Amino acid sequence: MKMNGNEIKPGNIIKHQDGLWVAVKCHAVKPGKGGAFNQVELKNLIDGRKLNERFRAAETVERVRLDQKPHTYLYADGDMLVFMNSENYEQINLEAEFIGDRAVFLTDGMAVDLEFYEDKPISVSLPDQVILEVTETEPVVKGQTAANSYKPAIMENGVRTTVPPFINAGERLIINTEDGTYVKRAD
Repeated sequence: MKMNGNEIKPGNIIKHQDGLWVAVKCHAVKPGKGGAFNQVELKNLIDGRKLNERFRAAETVERVRLDQKPHTYLYADGDMLVFMNSENYEQINLEAEFIGDRAVFLTDGMAVDLEFYEDKPISVSLPDQVILEVTETEPVVKGQTAANSYKPAIMENGVRTTVPPFINAGERLIINTEDGTYVKRAD
Protein backbone atom coordinates (compact mmCIF):
# COMPACT_ATOMS: atom_id res chain seq x y z
CA MET A 1 0.00 0.00 0.00
CA LYS A 2 1.49 3.33 -1.08
CA MET A 3 1.29 6.47 1.05
CA ASN A 4 2.66 10.01 0.79
CA GLY A 5 5.77 10.90 2.77
CA ASN A 6 3.92 13.53 4.81
CA GLU A 7 1.38 10.90 6.00
CA ILE A 8 3.93 8.82 7.92
CA LYS A 9 3.01 8.58 11.60
CA PRO A 10 4.80 6.97 14.58
CA GLY A 11 4.24 3.21 14.54
CA ASN A 12 3.91 2.97 10.74
CA ILE A 13 6.07 0.28 9.17
CA ILE A 14 7.49 1.16 5.79
CA LYS A 15 9.75 -0.42 3.19
CA HIS A 16 12.74 1.89 2.70
CA GLN A 17 16.27 1.26 1.36
CA ASP A 18 15.48 -2.45 0.86
CA GLY A 19 14.58 -2.94 4.53
CA LEU A 20 11.67 -2.82 6.95
CA TRP A 21 11.59 0.28 9.15
CA VAL A 22 9.24 1.45 11.89
CA ALA A 23 8.63 5.18 12.33
CA VAL A 24 9.61 6.12 15.89
CA LYS A 25 9.21 9.91 15.77
CA CYS A 26 7.74 12.21 13.14
CA HIS A 27 7.94 15.97 12.91
CA ALA A 28 6.23 18.02 10.19
CA VAL A 29 8.46 20.92 9.07
CA LYS A 30 7.25 23.90 7.05
CA PRO A 31 10.28 26.09 6.28
CA GLY A 32 9.86 29.65 5.07
CA LYS A 33 11.49 28.76 1.77
CA GLY A 34 10.89 25.55 -0.11
CA GLY A 35 8.32 22.84 0.34
CA ALA A 36 7.13 21.22 3.54
CA PHE A 37 8.56 17.86 4.59
CA ASN A 38 8.19 15.23 7.28
CA GLN A 39 11.33 14.61 9.38
CA VAL A 40 11.08 10.93 10.43
CA GLU A 41 13.24 8.91 12.82
CA LEU A 42 13.21 5.30 11.62
CA LYS A 43 14.32 2.10 13.36
CA ASN A 44 15.20 -1.02 11.36
CA LEU A 45 13.03 -3.97 12.43
CA ILE A 46 15.70 -6.54 11.57
CA ASP A 47 18.95 -5.17 13.04
CA GLY A 48 17.80 -2.19 15.17
CA ARG A 49 19.75 0.50 13.27
CA LYS A 50 18.34 4.04 13.46
CA LEU A 51 18.01 6.48 10.60
CA ASN A 52 16.72 10.06 10.19
CA GLU A 53 15.06 10.77 6.85
CA ARG A 54 13.18 13.64 5.23
CA PHE A 55 10.10 12.73 3.23
CA ARG A 56 8.47 15.34 1.02
CA ALA A 57 4.72 15.31 0.39
CA ALA A 58 5.29 14.38 -3.27
CA GLU A 59 7.35 11.26 -2.34
CA THR A 60 5.56 7.97 -1.98
CA VAL A 61 6.63 5.16 0.33
CA GLU A 62 5.34 1.63 0.64
CA ARG A 63 3.53 0.94 3.89
CA VAL A 64 3.88 -2.61 5.13
CA ARG A 65 1.32 -4.57 7.11
CA LEU A 66 2.65 -7.25 9.44
CA ASP A 67 0.64 -10.36 10.19
CA GLN A 68 0.11 -10.72 13.93
CA LYS A 69 -0.46 -14.26 15.09
CA PRO A 70 -1.16 -15.34 18.68
CA HIS A 71 1.37 -17.80 20.07
CA THR A 72 2.08 -19.47 23.39
CA TYR A 73 5.60 -19.68 24.79
CA LEU A 74 6.31 -23.33 25.62
CA TYR A 75 9.91 -23.73 26.81
CA ALA A 76 13.59 -22.94 26.24
CA ASP A 77 15.72 -25.54 24.49
CA GLY A 78 19.31 -24.36 24.94
CA ASP A 79 19.60 -21.07 23.04
CA MET A 80 16.31 -21.69 21.25
CA LEU A 81 12.86 -20.62 22.46
CA VAL A 82 9.89 -22.74 21.41
CA PHE A 83 6.54 -21.09 20.63
CA MET A 84 3.26 -22.72 19.56
CA ASN A 85 0.74 -21.09 17.25
CA SER A 86 -2.48 -20.78 19.28
CA GLU A 87 -4.66 -21.34 16.20
CA ASN A 88 -3.12 -24.30 14.34
CA TYR A 89 -0.75 -25.67 17.06
CA GLU A 90 2.35 -25.49 14.83
CA GLN A 91 5.59 -24.93 16.72
CA ILE A 92 8.29 -22.43 15.81
CA ASN A 93 11.82 -22.18 17.26
CA LEU A 94 13.42 -18.75 17.63
CA GLU A 95 16.86 -17.85 18.98
CA ALA A 96 16.83 -16.21 22.42
CA GLU A 97 18.76 -13.22 21.04
CA PHE A 98 15.82 -12.62 18.65
CA ILE A 99 13.86 -11.33 21.67
CA GLY A 100 16.90 -9.86 23.41
CA ASP A 101 16.98 -8.83 27.08
CA ARG A 102 13.23 -9.23 27.46
CA ALA A 103 13.50 -13.04 27.06
CA VAL A 104 13.96 -13.32 30.85
CA PHE A 105 10.30 -12.32 31.28
CA LEU A 106 9.00 -15.33 29.32
CA THR A 107 7.20 -17.90 31.46
CA ASP A 108 5.83 -21.27 30.39
CA GLY A 109 2.36 -20.87 28.90
CA MET A 110 2.67 -17.08 28.40
CA ALA A 111 0.54 -15.69 25.55
CA VAL A 112 2.56 -13.56 23.11
CA ASP A 113 2.02 -12.15 19.63
CA LEU A 114 4.53 -12.93 16.87
CA GLU A 115 4.63 -10.52 13.95
CA PHE A 116 5.41 -11.96 10.53
CA TYR A 117 6.35 -10.38 7.21
CA GLU A 118 6.08 -12.76 4.26
CA ASP A 119 5.96 -15.73 6.69
CA LYS A 120 9.23 -14.68 8.36
CA PRO A 121 9.08 -13.74 12.07
CA ILE A 122 10.02 -10.08 12.61
CA SER A 123 9.24 -9.43 16.28
CA VAL A 124 7.67 -10.78 19.46
CA SER A 125 5.24 -8.70 21.52
CA LEU A 126 5.30 -9.62 25.21
CA PRO A 127 2.61 -8.52 27.66
CA ASP A 128 3.33 -5.02 29.02
CA GLN A 129 3.55 -6.33 32.59
CA VAL A 130 4.23 -9.64 34.34
CA ILE A 131 3.75 -10.84 37.92
CA LEU A 132 6.96 -12.04 39.60
CA GLU A 133 7.93 -13.02 43.12
CA VAL A 134 10.71 -11.27 45.03
CA THR A 135 13.37 -13.85 45.97
CA GLU A 136 15.87 -11.55 47.63
CA THR A 137 15.85 -8.00 49.01
CA GLU A 138 17.37 -6.05 51.85
CA PRO A 139 15.44 -5.71 55.11
CA VAL A 140 13.70 -2.44 55.88
CA VAL A 141 15.95 0.15 57.50
CA LYS A 142 14.14 1.95 60.32
CA GLY A 143 13.51 5.58 59.49
CA GLN A 144 13.87 5.07 55.75
CA THR A 145 10.49 6.50 54.84
CA ALA A 146 11.38 9.03 52.16
CA ALA A 147 9.04 8.69 49.19
CA ASN A 148 11.87 8.40 46.67
CA SER A 149 14.02 5.86 48.54
CA TYR A 150 14.21 2.49 46.84
CA LYS A 151 16.18 -0.67 47.61
CA PRO A 152 17.54 -3.35 45.28
CA ALA A 153 15.61 -6.60 44.80
CA ILE A 154 16.12 -9.79 42.80
CA MET A 155 13.05 -11.34 41.19
CA GLU A 156 12.38 -15.07 40.64
CA ASN A 157 13.64 -14.86 37.03
CA GLY A 158 16.94 -13.24 38.08
CA VAL A 159 16.00 -9.71 37.05
CA ARG A 160 17.40 -7.02 39.32
CA THR A 161 15.16 -4.05 39.98
CA THR A 162 14.52 -1.44 42.65
CA VAL A 163 11.50 -1.58 44.92
CA PRO A 164 10.06 0.60 47.69
CA PRO A 165 11.39 -0.09 51.21
CA PHE A 166 8.16 -1.80 52.39
CA ILE A 167 8.53 -4.71 49.91
CA ASN A 168 9.83 -7.98 51.40
CA ALA A 169 11.06 -11.29 49.98
CA GLY A 170 8.22 -13.61 48.97
CA GLU A 171 5.87 -10.84 47.82
CA ARG A 172 4.46 -10.90 44.30
CA LEU A 173 4.94 -7.73 42.25
CA ILE A 174 3.87 -6.41 38.88
CA ILE A 175 6.97 -5.66 36.79
CA ASN A 176 7.13 -3.69 33.52
CA THR A 177 8.57 -5.95 30.75
CA GLU A 178 9.86 -3.01 28.71
CA ASP A 179 12.45 -1.84 31.24
CA GLY A 180 12.16 -4.20 34.25
CA THR A 181 10.87 -1.56 36.64
CA TYR A 182 8.55 -2.05 39.62
CA VAL A 183 4.93 -1.03 38.99
CA LYS A 184 2.97 -2.13 42.09
CA ARG A 185 2.14 -5.08 44.32
CA ALA A 186 0.10 -7.85 42.73
CA ASP A 187 -3.33 -8.43 44.26
